[in-house]
Amino acid sequence: MSEHKATVVWKRTTPDFTYKTYSRDHVWRFDNGIEVPGSAAPAYLGNANCVDPEGAMVAALSSCHMLTFLALAANKGFTVDSYEDAAVGHLGKNSNGKMALLSVDLHPNIAFSGAKLPAQADLDWLHDKAHKECFIANSVLTEVHVVPA
Repeated sequence: MSEHKATVVWKRTTPDFTYKTYSRDHVWRFDNGIEVPGSAAPAYLGNANCVDPEGAMVAALSSCHMLTFLALAANKGFTVDSYEDAAVGHLGKNSNGKMALLSVDLHPNIAFSGAKLPAQADLDWLHDKAHKECFIANSVLTEVHVVPA
């Protein structure tokens, strides 16, 4: 078992504090010293130059799937040269009428090289297994669809 910590820091930077005027900008601090500027999505009065929580969740799902896929591919003897995913999260109202990230579509585009190249059945197995083993996908209720390029 491991722990993963993040500290979120926000401070008021405006003279008043009303819904339309307070800044949504904040900082995510991680144990390794990395800081990421965060904010709400622009649709919710956030800063477009920062990472919003919904985008971060989409990136976390995509990143976890990729890292799991790479490990599985390496263990099967496939050589991956590149992996790029243009992931898309879909925000909407859930069955309780609450806003939620309802689904995430992963669109991995993967390049392989070497003598052993995966067949379509291998790719299907790798993506299915990666999804089933992804720590983040196993942690959320959001539907995740893998749509390889």
